[in-house]
Amino acid sequence: MPLFVLAETPAGYGLFKAKDKKLLSRDDVQKQLSSAEAINSMLSLKKMIKFEDSAQALGEYTALTEGKVTPMLQNLLDDIKEERKASLAVADPKLGAAINVLPQLNITPVSDSSTNDLFRAIKTYLPELFPELESDYLGNMALALSHSISRHKLKFSPDKVDVMIVQAIKLLDDLDKELNNYAMRVKEWYGWHFPELDRIVQDNLAYARIILTMGTRENAPNTDFSEILPEDIEARVKAAAEVSMGTEILEFDLENIKLLAEQVISFTEYRQQLSQYLTSRMKAIAPNLTELLGELVGARLIAHTGSLLKLAKSPGSTIQILGAEKALFRALKTKHDTPKYGLIYHSSLVGQASGKNKGKIARTLSAKAALCLRVDALSELSTEGADGEDIPVDDEERADMGIRLRALLEDKLRKLEGKPLVSKGTKIGPNGATPSKFEIKSTRGYNADADAVTTSAKKTPSKPLIQEVEDTPMGDAEDESESEEEDSDVDMNGTETAKSKQKTPKKEKHSAKKEKSKKAEATPTQPAKLSEADYERLAEEAGISVSKFKRKYERGDVKMNSDGTPQVVSKKELKKLKKAEAKAADATPSKVDADADSKKKRKHSDDSPEKKSKKKSKKEKSS
Repeated sequence: MPLFVLAETPAGYGLFKAKDKKLLSRDDVQKQLSSAEAINSMLSLKKMIKFEDSAQALGEYTALTEGKVTPMLQNLLDDIKEERKASLAVADPKLGAAINVLPQLNITPVSDSSTNDLFRAIKTYLPELFPELESDYLGNMALALSHSISRHKLKFSPDKVDVMIVQAIKLLDDLDKELNNYAMRVKEWYGWHFPELDRIVQDNLAYARIILTMGTRENAPNTDFSEILPEDIEARVKAAAEVSMGTEILEFDLENIKLLAEQVISFTEYRQQLSQYLTSRMKAIAPNLTELLGELVGARLIAHTGSLLKLAKSPGSTIQILGAEKALFRALKTKHDTPKYGLIYHSSLVGQASGKNKGKIARTLSAKAALCLRVDALSELSTEGADGEDIPVDDEERADMGIRLRALLEDKLRKLEGKPLVSKGTKIGPNGATPSKFEIKSTRGYNADADAVTTSAKKTPSKPLIQEVEDTPMGDAEDESESEEEDSDVDMNGTETAKSKQKTPKKEKHSAKKEKSKKAEATPTQPAKLSEADYERLAEEAGISVSKFKRKYERGDVKMNSDGTPQVVSKKELKKLKKAEAKAADATPSKVDADADSKKKRKHSDDSPEKKSKKKSKKEKSS
């Protein structure tokens, strides 16, 4: 049973035949192959196939790593197909399994741990085993092949493909900021000439296209806006151009405004192309994440972490609060509630949930997003059929998990809300359609009827801001002295009433309310307002001055009799009535007071002498 050895070198394939058939079964293989003379005596080169260049060497290397037998290797193995019951030592187990499947070869591949020492000795003394090749040639081929392999891995690495997504989403955000600044500058600049256009057309792209099409507002009646605006908006623009209050501008100024409008249009079109590119890249790299969260939210999550693989290694709780790191650490520092969501808040499912359910949906959505990310980053969907030919795989099959999980989350949201799920219809990014006629809703017009003054406001006479006040005559001094004497009487009597109030307990609130209602009935009600002539007539009938009558009348001290004559009630009479009512209230104590006194007496009587002695001892200890 002969033994053959397959050597894979940067220069080509080499097939050796071992002189000792039981070489692999020995324990001292490393000692026997410790020198170049020893390995040349044990192995003899049967055939060698050289690589033409580094590109061919790279192709052979990639095929061997995938466990495929290339035509060049097949040609080399044809030399030993006539051998029976032969064994072939191979370094890679995948390659050994692929060679074992070949039908025309009756060879048993050997790729276990017994071949490690053999291949280690072959790599050590590789130039001595190939005397036809120069030592510099092997070194140059190894260097070229290593560079080619590095470029190949860098080009097709899944960690590096998502760099396109990171750059695209960052550029998209920068374009939005610059586009808003440019559009604002166009509206402010052209607004000096046609300020009414900004209120009618609010879309930036349509505004810029109108400037390029119309020029100055004088050209509006002869300009066709059918490709830009609908008919009703076009009619409003033309009508506003005829009565515009803007200033005149020169052709030189208009040219610069048009250049800026062209920049706005070009940026808008490029933004739409970039959005389409980002959507296609997200569907190719992370189809399940795109179906679950959307291309913009998914791209922002990838850009925030740096790569798709790093994001796939993150748990669902980390994905939930990505983008809210400042709020998280601030909450931990101040011992407040941590945030419930970060960038994931902008997904459509979280936006459709109500306030009480946003946290639940965000938590569930982040957990499902973690599963989708691991499938997108770490799984490989095989496209190879049974016969070796490639099978076309559509996008729905690649995004099957994301579609199923989104349907599951929609059902859960419907159960939480208790009503059918209604989409908001708002998209963060553009729909990718080519800019044709822009449809815009008309803005709310100015309500001119609101400027009219109501008739009731006209009828009500307005009071002057400054009013003249008549001087009071000197005769009122006697009345003032009388009122002071009355006040002193009230103070003297007030001490008596205060003493009586101290005796009454706090449970007289109900009776006090009744007394107040009686007093209110006793005081005269204030009649309607009178004119100056009525004041003078009534003051003469009462025998007092007009100013004093006004004060008493406004205070409610004047009572009108049935015949229309006034009756002035003095303060002394009012105070006498109050004193009489207070004395009547003190003379008749209420039942509540009697009950309260009886309860107190019962409590004092119930106290036994033992209790009294205990209380006295407690007081002495406390003192």
